[in-house]
Amino acid sequence: MTFPVLEGKTAIVTGAAKGMGAATALLFAEAGAKVVVADLDEESGRRVATEIEAAGGTAFFHRADIASAADVEAMVAATVERFGRLDVAINNAALTPDDKPLDELDETSWNRLIAVDLTGTALCLKYELRQLLAQGGGGSIVNISSVSGFRPQPNNAAYVAAKHGVVGLTKVAAMENGGRGIRVNSVAPGAVDTPMLRGALEQFGFDEHEYAKQLSLLERFGEAREIAQASLWLASDLSSYVTGTTLHVDAGYTSR
Repeated sequence: MTFPVLEGKTAIVTGAAKGMGAATALLFAEAGAKVVVADLDEESGRRVATEIEAAGGTAFFHRADIASAADVEAMVAATVERFGRLDVAINNAALTPDDKPLDELDETSWNRLIAVDLTGTALCLKYELRQLLAQGGGGSIVNISSVSGFRPQPNNAAYVAAKHGVVGLTKVAAMENGGRGIRVNSVAPGAVDTPMLRGALEQFGFDEHEYAKQLSLLERFGEAREIAQASLWLASDLSSYVTGTTLHVDAGYTSR
C-alpha cells in the first residue's frame, strides 16, 4: 500500500521508460503525484505513461536526451506548461557501464557516458533548480548515483567517475539551495534487477546467482520498486530534515 505522500505535487522522472525509472514513475503516481515520464525511448515511455493513466493517475510522456541542454530546458518547460509547476525531480537517466581498462580507454564511449551520466545530471539540476527558485516554495531533487560512486570497480572508469561526480553534484546543490528550502539528495542503488543489469551480466559473462552473492548481503538482486521507495521517501516531506546525503540501497554491499 502506498500513502498519498506526493498528493498535489508534480514530479519529473528521467530515464522513466524502463527499470528503476519506470518503477519510480509508477510508484510516484500511486503516491498522488502528477508524473512526467521523460526518456529517449518513446515507445516504452508512452507505455509507462499510459499504464499510469489506466490506473487512475496523471502522467504524460516527454522525449528528452538529458545530454542536451535544449532538451532538458524544454522538458522542464513542458512540465510547467502542462501542470503549472514543478515540485520533485528524480534524475535517474544513465547509460550502461563501460567495459574496458583505462589503458584501453575509448574516448568516444567515455565522452557519451560522461555526457549523459554526469553532465546530463548537472543540466537537469540547472533547469530544475531554476524553476523551483522562480516559483518559490522549495522542492526536492533526488539524483540516482550508484554503489560505483563509493566502491569503484575495474574496467568501467567512465561510469565510476560519473557516479562519483553525481554524489559531488548532490552535495554542492544541497549547499547552495538549502537556505532556499530546496532539498537535494542522492540514492546509491546496489545490484538491481533491471534491463541495464541484465545487459551487464550478459556483457561480462557473469553467473547471476554467484554475482548476487558478491554484491548483496541478502544474496539476491534488488527490485526496481525497492529503489523507487527510497526515492519516494527522499522526495516527500517525510524526509523534510534530510539534504546533501546519499541513501545507500545496496543490501549492505558498501558496508563491507
